[in-house]
Amino acid sequence: MDPSQSYLLLKRAVNVKAVVTPRWKEEKQQQLQLQIDQLDEQKQQLETQEQRMMAEMRKQIIRPDDPAIAQQMNNFQLQVNQRKSEILERRNQVLLQLQQVQLLDMDQEVSEGLVEGFCRVEMGDNLIRKMQIEVLLRDGIVEEIRGEL
Repeated sequence: MDPSQSYLLLKRAVNVKAVVTPRWKEEKQQQLQLQIDQLDEQKQQLETQEQRMMAEMRKQIIRPDDPAIAQQMNNFQLQVNQRKSEILERRNQVLLQLQQVQLLDMDQEVSEGLVEGFCRVEMGDNLIRKMQIEVLLRDGIVEEIRGEL
């Protein structure tokens, strides 16, 4: 095999960034508001289930003074309250993200996450520079590729 023609194909993480535009901001706010609405719906469903289950448990109680029944109802209530807390915590996180999006300046660059890509590496290449790559999007369109392809 000719060493001048040898190369490796490596997988690398590609950082995706977006330029804040009115369209990007509106879409991001809509996504976050949808998440908030879904969490509100989950909480409402949980509360409805809780009321239904507690009513059902009360109907089935033969001896209301039975400590095992009281413990079972208490455990159920604790589980429901824990789940409600998780939903509210997630809702608060999303609400904070929504507020942060509203404060972003136009043309500011924000990270959108990572995608995987491949690069060809040959003898003499700077591996560190090859692994550092970014894609900049403006309203979903690639505006710039930063780094060595």
